[in-house]
Amino acid sequence: MTGQPPVVVAVAITGSVPRKRDNPAVPITVSEQIESTQAAFEAGAALAHIHVRNDDETPSSDPEKFAAVQAGLRKHCPGMIVQFSTGGRGRDPASRGLSLQHRPDMASLSTGSVNFPTIVYENHTTLVTDLAGQMQRYGVRPEIEIFDLSHLYGAKRLVEAGLMDAHPHVQFVMGVQNALPAQEHLLDLLLGELRRLLPQATWTAAGIGREQARVIEWALARGADAVRTGLEDNIRITRERLASSNAELVGLAVAAVTRHGRRVATPAQARSALGLPT
Repeated sequence: MTGQPPVVVAVAITGSVPRKRDNPAVPITVSEQIESTQAAFEAGAALAHIHVRNDDETPSSDPEKFAAVQAGLRKHCPGMIVQFSTGGRGRDPASRGLSLQHRPDMASLSTGSVNFPTIVYENHTTLVTDLAGQMQRYGVRPEIEIFDLSHLYGAKRLVEAGLMDAHPHVQFVMGVQNALPAQEHLLDLLLGELRRLLPQATWTAAGIGREQARVIEWALARGADAVRTGLEDNIRITRERLASSNAELVGLAVAAVTRHGRRVATPAQARSALGLPT
């Protein structure tokens, strides 16, 4: 791994699913999210993936809450990449892109539908095209979320349509029940197809729940540009112990990067790696 570029550590701080009853450390309010992200930033995270919540902890699409979190991160986490979620769990499709007007550095973009544990995560082609167009209009760089092999072809179609450039950032999501299982040979299959379809793409992989640490190791062993951790995907350190914070999970990811002989990217290095202005 000597000479390989530094690894971007991304932290998904909240998500749409975990509640305080699951882990009291899950940040719900705007102030909690800013505080939790600042600690994760100081622990080594260079990218924050943001969802916001209503007061009852349900998912929200309120663009002003997204803006408030972003303002806090700009102040307390200088240079950190701010990535808004346009994900659909518990959100009206018509409202999923409302936060893009605030021009975060990046936003997640799922390019196809997939089964989740209790719902169909629906991403109709017209919605995907609309969200991609909004990101292009506001200068927001997409992170393509891959829950199924066919979603890579959806990403390729967006490139061919001129809705994004030929070197997107791609994330493989593994371990969601009823979607892609977290199996190492499937990561190899996905990565091989990515390199064939979008050879200039940067990539990362996310493991859900107990698969988080394992998927980080697989990604690093294959030279990933980034790794993802955080309470959105995993609320535990072990079966017996809850994670105390997003920062604790980031610390474990940083240790994994070091074990693989890589360096953790600074915010400026992360921006350069992902094609963002420094």
